[in-house]
Amino acid sequence: MNLPEQFLKRMKIQLGRDFDKFLSSYSMPLVRGIRVNTLKISVPEFKKISPFFLEPVGEEKNGFYVQGEGLGKTVYHSQGLYYVQEPSAMSPAPRLDAKSGERVLDLCSAPGGKGTQLAQSMSGGGILFLNEIDFSRAKILSSNVERLGVKNAVVTCAPPEKLADEFEEYFDKILVDAPCSGEGMFKKEASAIPEWSLQNVFASAKRQSEILDSAYKMLTFGGRIVYSTCTFAPEEDELQIQAFLKKHNCALLEMKKLYPHEVRGEGHFYAVMEKKEGGRRDKELLRYTFKDKKLLSPLNDFVSVGFDNLCKIGDAVYSLPENMPKINVQTLRAGVRIAELKENRAEPSHSLAMALNSGEADCVEVDEKTALGFLKGLTFACDLKGWKLITFKGYPLGWCKCSGGIAKNHIPKGVRI
Repeated sequence: MNLPEQFLKRMKIQLGRDFDKFLSSYSMPLVRGIRVNTLKISVPEFKKISPFFLEPVGEEKNGFYVQGEGLGKTVYHSQGLYYVQEPSAMSPAPRLDAKSGERVLDLCSAPGGKGTQLAQSMSGGGILFLNEIDFSRAKILSSNVERLGVKNAVVTCAPPEKLADEFEEYFDKILVDAPCSGEGMFKKEASAIPEWSLQNVFASAKRQSEILDSAYKMLTFGGRIVYSTCTFAPEEDELQIQAFLKKHNCALLEMKKLYPHEVRGEGHFYAVMEKKEGGRRDKELLRYTFKDKKLLSPLNDFVSVGFDNLCKIGDAVYSLPENMPKINVQTLRAGVRIAELKENRAEPSHSLAMALNSGEADCVEVDEKTALGFLKGLTFACDLKGWKLITFKGYPLGWCKCSGGIAKNHIPKGVRI
């Protein structure tokens, strides 16, 4: 691996006699991991059906080292039963200690690994904002939130400073997984190597400082902030935290750098801080605007759970998180998209399918071959009639509408494999 010369010179000074161990880590095989999605399945239940040998990751109770290729191409992945995540990247989110009932923000969230970790910690309670400034990446984030069946998340696309003006002293917990120079990504993504430069390190550090300032503005008194990167540069890590603490009234609770020669992973950095000043502000709540529940009544024929906090947004009906505030930033997703409104009828949304358990709707259980075909958009023979939730091993894949002996596929094209 042809690593940047300036990077190697700095790391040799930074690590001293441990430099050779660090360098040798780049010749080791890439370490892979998955995190079991406990919003859908327990770890013991997943172990019964897992196609992988699972070795626990100590930093995350639901995380496991796995081997093999195609981790994102299995039926279980499409069902949202697990999330593919680099093992050392699992370390920061648990330090936030997010709990049910809290207001939590993942400020730089795409593609959603750490944010969906937080969702698991919250167990569906409270409200979780997942923000990403880049719209194309925000769409990927929203898709992962849907796949994992997260019900209490709001996915936004806004600059941190604009979000800070909207949510001053609002959040109890904030994760800042900051955009960085990506030094911990060299082995995983070779394209990151030619993009690296000292100028990029300094530019990243400047942007990180601005993002942290916005996060501090949004944090409540006594609130916790976790800052993390996948880089080894002091300017982006320890020195960044040192400068932040000089500027803001926070207590440092923990700080740790994970090097790839010391852990089974590609490396990470995190710092945990607590705000020691300010207050806690509320926002005006959004009034739920969908009253025509009769339009949704046909869903009761095949879905056995009710929906609260209904709101019509565009041509769709959402079940919003409890205590959803009014917001004035671009929003891609809020809670669960229940139905698509088409003329005088409502059709169930794929988001709803991914948020249900098998006992909460009329289901058709299929074998693995049929499941894989269904995920590719294929139909299959079925003698039933009406809307059915397709399941494999008891876990949802999506909707089909059965008529004339055929189950018509209703998986959106964007999520097919």
